[in-house]
Amino acid sequence: MSDLGPASQVPLGEGRTFAVADSQIAVFRLRDGSLRALDAVCPHKGGPLADGLADDEVVVCPLHGATFDMRTGAELGGGVPVRSYPVCEVEGRIQIET
Repeated sequence: MSDLGPASQVPLGEGRTFAVADSQIAVFRLRDGSLRALDAVCPHKGGPLADGLADDEVVVCPLHGATFDMRTGAELGGGVPVRSYPVCEVEGRIQIET
């Protein structure tokens, strides 16, 4: 597990991008307070997924509207998926498994 720092870095209903080893990972805090994590870059046009519209189930790329399942990383239109990562909050800190 990698420690990404204080959980307060990701406000409720928003996403933030973190550098983890050689990867960019977008971490989202859902409205229920839980966390989800996906590759930070859309495979189609390189859009920053942390800046996309997100709800409790999907995030939409801000550049072209591709929609990704927050749990699996699948692109709902059948396109190229992104990787999803196990992530949790432990004692107020974000922990991610890469």
